[in-house]
Amino acid sequence: MNVNMWIKALQVIPRLDKDEWDRLDIISRWLVSTRSAVLIMTFISAAIAGLLAIRDGGFVWWRWLLLAIGLVFAHATNNLLNDLTDYRRGVDTDNYYRTQYGPQPVQQGLLSERGLLRYAAVTGIIALAAGIPLVVQGGWLALGLLLAGVFFVFFYTWPLKYIGMGEVAVILVWGPLMIGGGYYVITGVWDWNVALFSLVYALGPTMVIFGKHIDKLEADRAKKIHTLPVLIGEKAARITAIVMMVLQYLLVIYLIVTGFVSPWMLVVFISLFTIPRVIRMFSKPKPAERPADYGETVWPLWFSAGAFYHTRIFGSLFVAGMILELIFKAIFA
Repeated sequence: MNVNMWIKALQVIPRLDKDEWDRLDIISRWLVSTRSAVLIMTFISAAIAGLLAIRDGGFVWWRWLLLAIGLVFAHATNNLLNDLTDYRRGVDTDNYYRTQYGPQPVQQGLLSERGLLRYAAVTGIIALAAGIPLVVQGGWLALGLLLAGVFFVFFYTWPLKYIGMGEVAVILVWGPLMIGGGYYVITGVWDWNVALFSLVYALGPTMVIFGKHIDKLEADRAKKIHTLPVLIGEKAARITAIVMMVLQYLLVIYLIVTGFVSPWMLVVFISLFTIPRVIRMFSKPKPAERPADYGETVWPLWFSAGAFYHTRIFGSLFVAGMILELIFKAIFA
């Protein structure tokens, strides 16, 4: 058991060789294989759904717990199947981008196809087991949400990512599906205002995936993977990512003005300190070589790293604003 590796794998995507992999415990291997560092974005979506349910008086703790487990393990399953799909389609050969920023377990001989499928099967079964009680409680709409989630788990990598729909899928999944749908399975109520509110956060993960697709635009084009940045071009993609970031703040202002959330949500504006750095990164093409002052463990991630930097801080403050709203409401109710 290597707790230090567990913590590291939850913070970054470790780079490992076969000898290092062989010394890992099963939990560490699972955390590395699922790229668990990015699963925090999914947990935050579950947390937002739960906080909204608490605010509106409809929170049921066991439903939220099952929701959080189901969403995180579904995302982990998707990451495993992504790597398997790309391996079988030959995408990760020839030092492809995916293998440069973290281990691709099958491509690099850390796991066999059968081994990765076992990981995916167990992980997927846990996600499904968490979702079934929520479907029983939530009825047909909950079943529809579950089936939509299953669809995106299996078909995000192919064909959606190949036809410029991957980014659209991300904003739908991290917003209306995870947060709007999560709120529904917790409270039993579908609320379109919650779905709109969910977009504030969902734009963050979408910007991260947009950044990653800009980072590997030329490699994707060569592999005939037509992500949205490949279709619209690098410059337009960089501008689009900046627009998504700005929209997060504008939507917060709109939702405060309309009264859906309290002015406590203005706490997200603390994350404005990240904007100059992120805009500098997105305002020009990626450097051909790693800058001397840029982390070696992060490179060749560039745009995605900048987007994740903002998203992590904005998302944390977003949740903090919701908690402050609940505390204020409890004190002065």
